[in-house]
Amino acid sequence: MQSSSTLPVRRGVLYVAIAATAWGTGGAVAAELYNVGGMGPISASFWRFLTGFGLLLAAHLVRRSWRSETALSLRGSFAANPQRALITGFGLAVYQTAYFASVQQSGLTVATVVTLGSGPVLVTVGARLTLGERTGVAGTAAVASGVGGLVLLMGGADASTGPAPLMGIGYALLSAAGYAGVTLLGRFSGRKNAGGAFESTVTGFAVGTVCLLPMALLEGLLPDMERSAWILALVLYLGAAPTALAYTLFFAGLGAVRATTASVVALVEPLTAAVIGILVFDERLNAIVLTGTALLLFAVLFLAADEGVGRAVSRRTCDPGADHGQHQPRPAMPRKD
Repeated sequence: MQSSSTLPVRRGVLYVAIAATAWGTGGAVAAELYNVGGMGPISASFWRFLTGFGLLLAAHLVRRSWRSETALSLRGSFAANPQRALITGFGLAVYQTAYFASVQQSGLTVATVVTLGSGPVLVTVGARLTLGERTGVAGTAAVASGVGGLVLLMGGADASTGPAPLMGIGYALLSAAGYAGVTLLGRFSGRKNAGGAFESTVTGFAVGTVCLLPMALLEGLLPDMERSAWILALVLYLGAAPTALAYTLFFAGLGAVRATTASVVALVEPLTAAVIGILVFDERLNAIVLTGTALLLFAVLFLAADEGVGRAVSRRTCDPGADHGQHQPRPAMPRKD
């Protein structure tokens, strides 16, 4: 994979969008594991982390064998910034487990839209306070459009209720806080050249797996294996697509785009969940939901285009202040591959 140091902005946006699309399938798979395997949210999250970590570790070993001179070691990546690995792993564990708990309590649609609706707001505030990222008129409008679309989706979705909606919304807000923390940390580390994105993903999932194991043992680690082949397939998919692949692309993309941009592009996750609801769960979208979907698409496309235009203007002027603080320059990072 191309390193984040030379990753074009538009490709970074594409990586984040692919990751978000894969994430959009994770909640549906978790719901199926609840139904057929009798698993709880912590156990489902643990098996997701363990499988994802195994796949990421295998990919890392392949990279090391092909590029032994340039590929970073996991030990070196962890030693370069142990705080990043620990906080990332803990944040990922909180984010994913709270989201799965929200799916269980409030339903797939409500859990997804509340998590991804509050995430951009938290990231925007956090990026302004901790990273000095300024949101111009276009960025503010895009975030407002995305949040407004999510509000319409949540208000218009009438087929995704759960046994405890208020508790589920609380879990979703906790999940959003974990997501915002991981996003901001990834962006900050990218600016400070604190290790490779891929290696940090591997070490983060190792930490997250260890964090989840004690709680998973208390909840009940093993699923009901009456349909063992189907459960195994679900766990493997959960560890591969919305975990190993998605987070590798996401952290690589964070090296090329702003935290606020990444958070808004990730709003395609609830769009994916809506498509799954239509095709798999036979949900029907009313006019309010369709309007919200359109607003989400507008936010993603507009902010992505605004990011690319701002970078192009900065390059032409060769003036770090030419974009009036809306697109701050990032220091170049040496190639890791």
